[in-house]
Amino acid sequence: MAKLFGTDGVRGKAGEKVTAIAALKLAMATGIYFRPHAKNNRILVGKDTRRSGYMVENAIVSGLTAVGYDVIQIGPMPTPAVAFLTENMRCDAGIMISASHNPYYDNGIKFFDSTGSKLNRAVEEKIEEIYANEELLSASQECGKRIGKSKRIDDVIGRYIVHIKNSFPKELSLTNLRVVVDCANGAGYKVAPTVLQELGADVVVVANEPNGFNINEGCGAMHPEALAQQVVKYRADIGLALDGDADRIVMVDEKGDVIDGDKLMGVLALHLKRENTLQNSGMVTTVMSNKALDDYLSNYGISVYRSAVGDKNVVQMMQKLNLNFGGEQSGHIVFSDFAKTGDGITSALQALACLVKDGKRASEVFNPFELYPQLLINLPISYKKDLNEIEGLKELCSDIESANMRHLFRYSGTENLIRLLLEGEDAQQLDSMMKRVEGFFKKALV
Repeated sequence: MAKLFGTDGVRGKAGEKVTAIAALKLAMATGIYFRPHAKNNRILVGKDTRRSGYMVENAIVSGLTAVGYDVIQIGPMPTPAVAFLTENMRCDAGIMISASHNPYYDNGIKFFDSTGSKLNRAVEEKIEEIYANEELLSASQECGKRIGKSKRIDDVIGRYIVHIKNSFPKELSLTNLRVVVDCANGAGYKVAPTVLQELGADVVVVANEPNGFNINEGCGAMHPEALAQQVVKYRADIGLALDGDADRIVMVDEKGDVIDGDKLMGVLALHLKRENTLQNSGMVTTVMSNKALDDYLSNYGISVYRSAVGDKNVVQMMQKLNLNFGGEQSGHIVFSDFAKTGDGITSALQALACLVKDGKRASEVFNPFELYPQLLINLPISYKKDLNEIEGLKELCSDIESANMRHLFRYSGTENLIRLLLEGEDAQQLDSMMKRVEGFFKKALV
């Protein structure tokens, strides 16, 4: 059976991989899995602003109601809002329809359990087994009064806004800050400006007019250069860019320079430590983060632990080590005191709290250390071959390590790409080695 789930739910081209039939069957499989554990027989469904969301949402509602589940539809809302509201509204599970930072023509389906946590791989495998069992899907369809019902609730946005605002220190205010927020024409287009305005900021809002096709298009976290222009134009103190489902944040300082994700996490970890709220003096990041982050935080007695890529893996390691802070350099940052998953708006508020408390410019506050030179290439490939089976790769890795460089080679969970990462202290040597690495993988996989 083909594997359905990638690193973060199911994702692919809408109408090809993510079809109405696939969504219907996946919803039925999910309902069948959760019903034996049901407490309130309700599943929450949210989505981002893609046109294909209508197709996928209706298919999911049909699948869930067919196996006897009631559905609450909340419309366009951030992924972390779906996680929060699933638990807050006592639902048995939550489903978010989004392909995150991908272009409009892709879509995806993310799942949460009753606590608002993403599903682990064991649960995903059970749902995949049910999905492939046509007899079970057919036999599990309900009749008569046992068929589920669906209702749309449009006012839950208020609950999430109150929840997010409570994460911002009550003694602080944003009244003296001008903030540009780029909503990526995505799921955060209502929530983000509202929260910032209610906390007193002078807010300039861009990319907040979704039309079904412009999500992430030349805007948002994937294109911070657009935000940078607006920050300089409006002489703002800082710029915030969300991605399509608002679970990640990329920030721009007052000069229009993009703030590196590792530097941002370093500042936030130290801020929590100084506030005595950093649990067990540690944080989790992924294998993608720059080693300069580890070295910087070690000066303050903060330990850095590394997980596999994906905010779900970050969260699982945080739980295992009893830590309350972690994230990815790409902008998925997790404050588990406030959210079960990466939350772009909550993370932005914690960063703004740092800025207000320090009383300095963003370019000073969020530039605490220099990164070691790092190169990352996303190489399009024809197929994904087991890395352990690629002839000559072990020897290549040995040469890289002998040159005092760090390496990471991994396939994208959602696209036909291999991500090639090299890190070292000599930029020229690094560039030369990356050319060799790129040539090696082109020969092996393209």
